[in-house]
Amino acid sequence: MSGLTNGGRPDQAAPVAPAIELKGISKAFGPVQANKDISIRVMPGTIHGIIGENGAGKSTLMSILYGFYKADAGEIFIHGKKTEIPDSQAAIAAGIGMVFQHFKLVENFTVLENVILGAEDGPLLRPSLAKARGVLKQLAAEYELNVDPDALIQNLSVGHQQRVEILKSLYRQADILILDEPTGVLTPAEADHLFRILDNLRREGKTIILITHKLREIMEITDTVSVMRRGEMTATVKTSETDPPHLAELMVGRKVLLRVDKKPATPGKNVLEVRNLRVVDDKGVERLKGIDLTVRAGEIVGIAGVSGNGQSELLEVLGGYADGTGEIIMNGESLDLTGKHSDGQSRRARGIAHVPEDRQREGLIMDYFAWENAAFGYHRDPRFRSGILTNNRAMIEDTERKIKKFDVRPPNPYLTAKNFSGGNQQKIVVAREIERDPDLLLVGQPTRGVDIGAIEFIHQQIVALRDEGKAILLVSVELDEILSLSDRIAVMFDGKIMGERLPDETDQKELGLLMAGIEGDPDKPLIEAVDEQLHAKEAREAKKNG
Repeated sequence: MSGLTNGGRPDQAAPVAPAIELKGISKAFGPVQANKDISIRVMPGTIHGIIGENGAGKSTLMSILYGFYKADAGEIFIHGKKTEIPDSQAAIAAGIGMVFQHFKLVENFTVLENVILGAEDGPLLRPSLAKARGVLKQLAAEYELNVDPDALIQNLSVGHQQRVEILKSLYRQADILILDEPTGVLTPAEADHLFRILDNLRREGKTIILITHKLREIMEITDTVSVMRRGEMTATVKTSETDPPHLAELMVGRKVLLRVDKKPATPGKNVLEVRNLRVVDDKGVERLKGIDLTVRAGEIVGIAGVSGNGQSELLEVLGGYADGTGEIIMNGESLDLTGKHSDGQSRRARGIAHVPEDRQREGLIMDYFAWENAAFGYHRDPRFRSGILTNNRAMIEDTERKIKKFDVRPPNPYLTAKNFSGGNQQKIVVAREIERDPDLLLVGQPTRGVDIGAIEFIHQQIVALRDEGKAILLVSVELDEILSLSDRIAVMFDGKIMGERLPDETDQKELGLLMAGIEGDPDKPLIEAVDEQLHAKEAREAKKNG
């Protein structure tokens, strides 16, 4: 009898229970059905990707699994056992850890203090810290999660902060990890290192759920991928049996052009010239360190770099939202860098339009109607005036035209901005700026948090503006976007331009090195070079902060 398994049948192993199984999960927020009868099985020791457009319900589903929300219906099974997860503490107790897109770290605490926070062994911290130090040393060796345990979080690079988040979960003995858009703020080299970490975790039997909108990452690292659309699970396939066009079609419900279709640029005169531009913030830190840059009519110049290296400050000064020193020349005439003529209104009057990096904080007023948002910044236009009063009817009719041209959904100018999805909010901002027929378009993170279908449309509009002979300065943390949209690429690191490249004469590895501030030694292993650079930067930050 000892040789019999699975109901007495010989030589047949018992089936392995899924690490996670969700059955019939449904969740509504008022009239909005975020999740509808979702079932999914995630096998142990695998990396399972979940993709879908904005509003597809991915984050809601993972928030239910991690205990942030309670499902209206359905069941959760962990390793075959039905499990109630009323809160995140229950999720942690069930062996689930979550690494959020926006890290949950205390910046003025050390790595060790963050790791034990909420998981102390008793009222005395010294034993907990000593235990954590030993565990971190072991985890670092096992999974390539090297990080200085005594470093302050505020002095760490984004990539190392992410490692701390993973260490927190592993310290709490998680064997299931959920990662939400984990590469959004990483250089390509840091992303590659993260994938090696995830691969090490998989080999050790950990189960990983990866939420990402980057199809390349799905194809590179996952074993299985599930696709969600409009709150429902539309497909689960083995990654080896699919490809990006098929996944995109499953996400959107139609065929999507994943590459940017554009003809070669025919640059004309200099529209924008930036000379020795410097910006010092209110804490006395120099954010721009002598930027020199030119953008010509009929070309797209892309600025590549990890967030926080001066790109935002560059857009702010050019757009009139911050002061600086140096010289900005627009169509042959110098612009004011300080004073009352250096604001956004003055920039717009000189032919500069600006799609800001953060649409909700800088591009829209979320409680205002779409027709009001579609006119912001241009509400003094004579077309929108009736004597001393605004002509609301003219604004509404203009918005209706933009909504139709830019396929904003739902096509209702009387909805407030907060009632549109992220992609449609972005379309409102892009339509407002492009339809002003600017000489120069500043566009920051044009497709951040935007659906694949909307990405395709926004890219087409930017290229069409270029083909009309307009100058475009594009800032994006997405290297695929930079490489496919740009006619020239400038790479920023630590407030400086490290170099310029032509898209056809470079690749992600070279750009990634420049993004990390590394210019030489091509024979050195990439992650070793990047780690050296990051450690040097962290040491400088630590010294500066005392």
